[in-house]
Amino acid sequence: MATTGFGGLPEEFCTEDNSAVAIIPAPYDGTSTWIKGADKGPSAILEASPQLEYYDIETGTEVYKRGIYTVPPIQMPKEPEEMVSAVKTTVLNQLKRDKFCVTLGGEHSISVGAFQAHYEQFEEKHDSFCVLQLDAHADLRDTYLGSKYNHACVMARIKEVCPIVQVGIRSMDIAEKELMDEERCFYAHSLEPHNNDWDQIINCLDQSVYITLDLDVFDPSILPSTGTPEPGGLLWYQTLSLLKAVFKQKNVLGFDIVELCPNPQNKASDFLAAKLIYKLLSYKFDID
Repeated sequence: MATTGFGGLPEEFCTEDNSAVAIIPAPYDGTSTWIKGADKGPSAILEASPQLEYYDIETGTEVYKRGIYTVPPIQMPKEPEEMVSAVKTTVLNQLKRDKFCVTLGGEHSISVGAFQAHYEQFEEKHDSFCVLQLDAHADLRDTYLGSKYNHACVMARIKEVCPIVQVGIRSMDIAEKELMDEERCFYAHSLEPHNNDWDQIINCLDQSVYITLDLDVFDPSILPSTGTPEPGGLLWYQTLSLLKAVFKQKNVLGFDIVELCPNPQNKASDFLAAKLIYKLLSYKFDID
């Protein structure tokens, strides 16, 4: 997989030794069940990222000066259980170097390994730990198509370990309904597009938060390039408003961005994903 470093940064801002941030490409698409191509998502994000302006208007910052190192893409095993282990090992290696880690999918199943690494690194250091999921789908099936590590099972695996809060959900199986904590689930249809009051969601979160963001949480009108698009999704400023509040009020330990299925004829989705990463890093380090 041919890649470039995130943002096309000058060398002084993208070496491993001098960077506060590690971008970790996880190009896996072994269990997706509709449109294939999520394994090409990390490279598409990286290829779009040099088009970013380094100055963020909203925060008035240039977060690239903190240093953003792009790890070589993980060599992915075929079997999902082995893939989860490979992702966990790679992410944990960067966490032990005191990096703020951003893992790029790939399909959503890669998030299990990224979460496990963060949980192992931080669970004993923080009194409380939870996962915030932004997603169109509940992903609470215990198994799907014979695997417990299918992309449709990712939140079931995470929920076995720590509490989860789900936002943007608008598609699920009836069996998942029975597994959902309704007080910690915020369906897409219940979220006002111009809402700036996120207290109900924030109050459900523990103090330390890992974020997993499936790009199909966005409405297909602004991000069509995903493997399982669903109508009725979140919009750009709505999503940023929520995430800025989370970064401001909670300790975000890391995040992943998954399920970009790039379309060579439409680069807008690739760039949206790259800009989203840069925005979230701007929130993290502006607030710190």
